[in-house]
Amino acid sequence: MSSIVNNLKDKLSGHKDSDSSKQPQGQESEQSFSIQPHPAKTNDPRDLQPSLGGGLNTNPEVGAFHARDPHVPSPQIASNLPPPQSREELRARAQELNKD
Repeated sequence: MSSIVNNLKDKLSGHKDSDSSKQPQGQESEQSFSIQPHPAKTNDPRDLQPSLGGGLNTNPEVGAFHARDPHVPSPQIASNLPPPQSREELRARAQELNKD
């Protein structure tokens, strides 16, 4: 047990004594393995699936399939809307806005 501690001390301190010279050149350092954490926070497999919420996971192509019914304004709001403009009026307004 003490030889393991001494070897560890020697490796960490950088001193090379006769024990380390006995090792072949290819095996100077021992492989080490570590356990990586699992990404899940709970045991529920749904935690690993991407969410369809906002933020970076938002996919607008998929969001179209989860759309609700179209918005129909109340009669009070619909009566206060201006009448639709004709094509000529819209083209004239577009030219007015696009002037330099």
